[in-house]
Amino acid sequence: MGELNAGITPAGEGDGGVVWNILGQTYYMKESCDASFAFEVMGEPGTFVPPHIHPTQDEFIYILRGEMELTLAGSIHRTGVGSLVRMPRGIPHGYKNIGSRTVRALFWVSPARKLHELFTRIHNLTDPAEVVRISATCEVEFLPPPG
Repeated sequence: MGELNAGITPAGEGDGGVVWNILGQTYYMKESCDASFAFEVMGEPGTFVPPHIHPTQDEFIYILRGEMELTLAGSIHRTGVGSLVRMPRGIPHGYKNIGSRTVRALFWVSPARKLHELFTRIHNLTDPAEVVRISATCEVEFLPPPG
C-alpha cells in the first residue's frame, strides 16, 4: 500500500473505482495506505455486521445519514447523523441499520493492516462461515452468536 496519495474521492465513488459488496452492503473505498484505510458504507434497513474484534486496529464510524444500533463492548447504543463512534482495538463491536432508510457512513481504521485485503477477498461472498474463516486470516475475529 505505502504512503497516502493526495487527491479527492467523490461521494458515491470508490478511489480508483473500487467498490465492494460486503454482507449485502455497498462499500466504496475512499483511501488505502499503510497508516489508514477509509470506506463509505451504504446499508439498507436491517443490514448489519455482527460483533467482531480488530485486535490490531482502531476503528471509527461517522454517521452521515440514517440510524444505527451499535453494540460496543457488550452495551447497545443508538446513534444517528453527526455521531462519531470510536472503537479501540480489541473491543468487541457490531452494528445494524435500525432505521427505515439507507444508512450512509464513513468508516476508517488505523493502521490499515489487512482490511483492504479482507474486503477484496470477501466481496460478493454469501456464505457467512466463509466470511468468518477469511476474516480470521486478515486480523478480524468474529464472535460466536450469543446463547
